[in-house]
Amino acid sequence: MKIIEAMKQIKDLQRKAEDLRTKIAKCSADLDFETQQYPDQEQRVSGWLQAHSDILKEILDLRVRIQKTNIAVSVCIDLGGVVVTKTIAEWIHRRRDLAKMEQLAWAGLTDKGLKEGQVKQSDGTIRDVRLRRYYKPEERDEKISLYKSEPLLIDAKLEVVNATTELFF
Repeated sequence: MKIIEAMKQIKDLQRKAEDLRTKIAKCSADLDFETQQYPDQEQRVSGWLQAHSDILKEILDLRVRIQKTNIAVSVCIDLGGVVVTKTIAEWIHRRRDLAKMEQLAWAGLTDKGLKEGQVKQSDGTIRDVRLRRYYKPEERDEKISLYKSEPLLIDAKLEVVNATTELFF
């Protein structure tokens, strides 16, 4: 089974589990003057509970298998002309928030609204003021662009990987 198939199966199993929970809630009790929905209602509810438990076990198994696969499989992605190799799990974390954090750090490199020019000092003399940057604006702009595009590059690569990689056991 491929990763994407397992992910789709989990969604379907979650839907089935929700359906069972609805049935359980609806049929778990009634008043003695009401007509039972099923002649063997207690057994049905018990069966639904068991089926729900079995579905949750299957979801757990698939999730763990996906995690094992994500930890074990390495993927190479070209980021700005540099091929970077990380596991699927590492790429997921980069995609989730780490690339954005990198982008925000580089975006924090600004001139802070400071201006070059001349200022009058308290003794009345005029002093030339120069801006000192402790970063390279060109490098900052390249990094911001790179980190903005990284999630899209990760998405594209992982879509292919999820469709072609077999789950681990």
